[in-house]
Amino acid sequence: MAQILSGKDVAAAMKERLSADVADLKAKGVRPTLAILRVGEKGDQIAYERGATKRCEGIGVGVRSMTLAEEATQVELLAAIRTLNDDEGVHGVLLLSPLPAHLNLKEAAAALDPEKDVDSATASSLARVFAGEGAGFAPCTAQACLEILRHYDIAVEGKHVGVLGRSLVIGRPVALMLMHEHATPTICHSRSVDAHLITRTCDIVIVAVGRGESIGASYFSEGQVVIDVGTNWNAEAGKLTGDVRFDEVEPLVGAITPVPGGVGAVTTSVLAQHVIQAARRRLG
Repeated sequence: MAQILSGKDVAAAMKERLSADVADLKAKGVRPTLAILRVGEKGDQIAYERGATKRCEGIGVGVRSMTLAEEATQVELLAAIRTLNDDEGVHGVLLLSPLPAHLNLKEAAAALDPEKDVDSATASSLARVFAGEGAGFAPCTAQACLEILRHYDIAVEGKHVGVLGRSLVIGRPVALMLMHEHATPTICHSRSVDAHLITRTCDIVIVAVGRGESIGASYFSEGQVVIDVGTNWNAEAGKLTGDVRFDEVEPLVGAITPVPGGVGAVTTSVLAQHVIQAARRRLG
């Protein structure tokens, strides 16, 4: 049976460390504060906002919510972003996406102050991930994968890491972040030929394809570490599932994250960590 890499345990360890960081900042007269900007009433975004708020407040990070109507214009969205940019009491801004179809996410992200960009929405943040330069922070979910590996003392240096998925949110940034840690990443995607043969040769496999339970045992081999980033609602089963068919893969591999209770549980802790770091940077 595989070792279950519980994200809840990682989040608990991070909470202890981050709460001490918040106490230190408060002693200097600063309360790290996150602003969450949401457009519309999408259920999954409301649920994420609620979870992020609970996690941040549990650590001591303040949270302000700003919600625009579904029919809000691009002008109104950009004005809201400028307001948060100019607010000295806000250290980090999270723009929930996707936006309604009539709004331009690229333009909105570009308007965000890179120093307050705590989830890698801006080009400056991506530059920091890819080249180690610029303001902003890595995508929270991508960093959560590395936090889990560190917590469980799973070395990545010199290891072959397969990444299934090439999005700018997870796949590509996590591969670059792994390279910074001296791993050897291979990105596979929908056009990769025989991707399952590639991933079976890897020491660690990170799965971020965004399709519920689409990746089965044929992609894995004995003893591997599997990080399942997927978060998919299975309406028929009435439950949350990952991208990996857990019941099929877990008996084969050496270690695996569950869904729920895996990467998602760590992502909001990373978000809080970024807000704290942004507040500390402001102090100089």
